[in-house]
Amino acid sequence: MFTGALLFDFDGLLVDTESAALRAWQETFREHDTELPRSAMLAWLGRRTDTLDPGETWLKAKARIVALLEDEGPRAGVVTYLDTAREHGLRLAVASGATRDWVVPRLRDVGLLDAFDAVVTGDGRPSKPAPDVYLAALDAVGAEAAIAFEDTPVGVTAANAAGISCVAVPNPVTAVLDFPTAAQLTSQRPASSQPLSTPSWQTSTLSESSGSGFSEA
Repeated sequence: MFTGALLFDFDGLLVDTESAALRAWQETFREHDTELPRSAMLAWLGRRTDTLDPGETWLKAKARIVALLEDEGPRAGVVTYLDTAREHGLRLAVASGATRDWVVPRLRDVGLLDAFDAVVTGDGRPSKPAPDVYLAALDAVGAEAAIAFEDTPVGVTAANAAGISCVAVPNPVTAVLDFPTAAQLTSQRPASSQPLSTPSWQTSTLSESSGSGFSEA
């Protein structure tokens, strides 16, 4: 049985913030009589955006994202998966490229903040796909070995650059992307433009004996 740590991205992985972000930015662009190309949104995902000029439009879009997340909980299967990881004695950390003032309140809102031994964010660190956040997360939990979980190819690249195998768990926005370097891809892509139903948090890292799918249909 794996005895190291599990490291989790936050946005789009533990909570589907990316569907809310896509909707908020689409609404914002339409207010200016234009459309946000989906390809442009996909190009941002997994990268820190706090370096952008926080003008009125940006702040308005962020406020809309926060409002859309008010009724959003953890992605299906996440709570059960974290509980099971704890039962197996694994150390858990968030390894997010976003800033702490974004990640910590959102974790608290969905009741996940106390589930982790450490919450490592991108403050003062190079953005993913640089490995810095993952290296810091390893150090924070005192682990030499880990498995990472990500919802974007950029995040998978960051984990791999830190020498960490990564399980890809796409969300409804990132399901159209390719994950060529992921050690495992846990969710099936939608057959058409329909979003994914529920992510299948399935992996063999928690138990050698299971057929253990930590999926919630």
